[in-house]
Amino acid sequence: MNTDELISHSRARFNHHQARIALKEKYQAKLIFAFGGGMWRAGPELISLLTGRTNIDIVLMDLYDTPVRVNAPQLLALVEQRWQEQMNAWLVEYEELNRNR
Repeated sequence: MNTDELISHSRARFNHHQARIALKEKYQAKLIFAFGGGMWRAGPELISLLTGRTNIDIVLMDLYDTPVRVNAPQLLALVEQRWQEQMNAWLVEYEELNRNR
């Protein structure tokens, strides 16, 4: 490989890495939503916490460490929906990014 090819390859890898970071930040932001007077981030931790709850109304700490009384089944449905939608969209963009690399 000559120097120009090495530089081009290095730039492509750096740009790909930066694009992956930007993609992650984009979808992490889309996982945040408001519900019941609190701000929540959809994710496996919240899904797991809510799945084990049999109580209808529970008190949880939101993203800003504020205690919020929420309806657990409603929040769980919303969290699962948001999580799956965003993960599907993220995967599509990630695969496109890898194809273009």
